[in-house]
Amino acid sequence: MKKRFAVLVFLFLLLGLCVPPGFGQAAGTVKGVVKDASGNPIEGAIVVWANTDNGQKYQIKTNKKGEYFSLGIAPGTYTATLYKNADDLKANKEAFHFGKVPVGLEEKTLDFDLKQQAEEQAKGQGLTPEQLKQQQEAKEKVQKENLTIKALNERIAAASTSMQAGDFDSAIATMTEATQMDATRDVLWAIQGDAYRGSALKQTDPAEKGRRLQESVSDYQKAIEIKQKNVEAATKKDPEDIKRLAGYYNNLGEALGRLGKADEAVKAYTMAAQTNPAGAAGYYFNAGAVLTNAGKVDDAIAAFDKCIAADPNRADAYYQKGVNLIGKATLQGDKMVAPPGTAEAFNKYLELQPTGPYADVAKQMLASIGASVETGFGKKKTPTKK
Repeated sequence: MKKRFAVLVFLFLLLGLCVPPGFGQAAGTVKGVVKDASGNPIEGAIVVWANTDNGQKYQIKTNKKGEYFSLGIAPGTYTATLYKNADDLKANKEAFHFGKVPVGLEEKTLDFDLKQQAEEQAKGQGLTPEQLKQQQEAKEKVQKENLTIKALNERIAAASTSMQAGDFDSAIATMTEATQMDATRDVLWAIQGDAYRGSALKQTDPAEKGRRLQESVSDYQKAIEIKQKNVEAATKKDPEDIKRLAGYYNNLGEALGRLGKADEAVKAYTMAAQTNPAGAAGYYFNAGAVLTNAGKVDDAIAAFDKCIAADPNRADAYYQKGVNLIGKATLQGDKMVAPPGTAEAFNKYLELQPTGPYADVAKQMLASIGASVETGFGKKKTPTKK
């Protein structure tokens, strides 16, 4: 009995050693050559074999001869997609694909000849090869444009985040990359101008501050030039484009004002008002502020009058006009005599904003020229004697 048992064990061991190879993982092979629309091999192209049954994917790169080859492909039905390079793969920008490609245990050859495939596609669409080529070029142009826009938007977002954090130097570096990528977009130059203008205000060295403000001015001028051409070329004027162009002029005016170039700043603000009359009050107010800081009182008063004409309810414009008018006051004995319209300006401010941020100062100004406080509410107060 013992001997027989040993023989049976031995037989079982032999059976275990003789397991047929059919129980292992069976796999196939794929290969092919990839050529461009001119018939030349494409080096570095990527062919993706995607199993439509289970989603498994194989990525195969071509060599210098445009050849690709891979072992170990599980049998099944595949979609074979060609990407001209790794960037196209990342962007999911395919050049061509074959669907329902069977892969078995034998070697599978599948070539990508973009010239031949374009000709076949043209026949199917009733197009000439040249028409199809133009169609493909237009498609590729759109795809490239979309990729560029995506990259630029990423940089705009990054620059905005940096500026919000007060890191204007990082924003400048980011937008410099953006303008180098595409120098034809006005918004990129405008944002770069914002970054330089913001950074200038943080500088303690006057020379460096001036340099950065000048960079800002140059950037805004580029943005204006590009946007102006686009607006003029448009058959239908977009209100948003008009507002944006006016905004560029406004920011240019601020940068010029900070550089001490008051006259040039006023020209920029005036262009903003003429471009977008709906926002004229704000632009003329800014012009008045620059002129006030420059000590050009009469011009400042004229600018605030334009602001008031554009928006009669702009309270701070009346106050600033009054400030400039009282700056022209003269002394007659011990009495201060202000130009006509001074009391009216301060009183109009108080009428519009009786508890506004300048209300107390406006009342003091009225008292200094011996005028009473009169508002639209019909109230009169005797000025306090000093």
